[in-house]
Amino acid sequence: MAAVTGLEQPLVAPSAGPPARPRVWRAVVLLLAALYFLVPLGASLWYTIYTPTTGVSFEAYGELLTAEGFAASLALSLGLGLATIVLVLLLTLPAMLAVRLSAPRLRPVMEVLCTLPLVVPPITFVAGLGTSLRTGAEVLAPTPFWATLIAVQDPAFPIVLVLAYVVLVLPFVYRSLDAGLRTMDVRTLVEAARNLGASWPYVLFRVIVPNLRSALASASFLTLALVFGEFTVARLLGYQPFAVWIVTISGSRGQVSVAVSILSLLLIWLLLLAVSSAFGREKK
Repeated sequence: MAAVTGLEQPLVAPSAGPPARPRVWRAVVLLLAALYFLVPLGASLWYTIYTPTTGVSFEAYGELLTAEGFAASLALSLGLGLATIVLVLLLTLPAMLAVRLSAPRLRPVMEVLCTLPLVVPPITFVAGLGTSLRTGAEVLAPTPFWATLIAVQDPAFPIVLVLAYVVLVLPFVYRSLDAGLRTMDVRTLVEAARNLGASWPYVLFRVIVPNLRSALASASFLTLALVFGEFTVARLLGYQPFAVWIVTISGSRGQVSVAVSILSLLLIWLLLLAVSSAFGREKK
């Protein structure tokens, strides 16, 4: 263009961009967030281990760990959490893949169905569940299915709680998996694997699941947190997982009540770290 017009174009130095903004505000925000979470936790911990008369003592935690029902309720909640994670993923992931690959027009319908538990209050849900169990026991009494209905309500491991938790956690699991599936070309991966002779179980567990580690970890986090913190359904149905045991053991002793809260928080953190380690890091 300069040769045609006879005009020389001035050389312009490349722009260095706007000056880097100071990161002081980021540090301030992180510091305020840390203080918001750590100060109450530290104050609660100090309240449980210190008394003016005896000084520093871990008696409240020792009494808590040796209390009746601690190990049983913790093991029950852990088993319910693992069973809920496995069942909700086995139900949700294949269904979402089938809709994406074979019936994409049904995605809005599936989304509405999976998010419907958000608009149903837990007290209403458990009231309907309890009524259904009582009515079912009366109706199925003359049939062989009565024994099955009683078996799913076994206090040692109430499968009915697993089914209820699957319904409650379904919206969160759906959102997590949907976000993960949106980041990958599912149709291309499935068609390539099928053309190479892979079976559907191989496609699901060796092609899709490794690309959804982050989404599966997020869904597992939410499920485990809900199961360990859920109180209404378990209490009204008459079972005693860890959340119900915490309320039962708290009683009128202030130090023991706060120690229970701190211990439950630490246990949930450790379990979430264990789940994260189980899924591992995504390969780049």
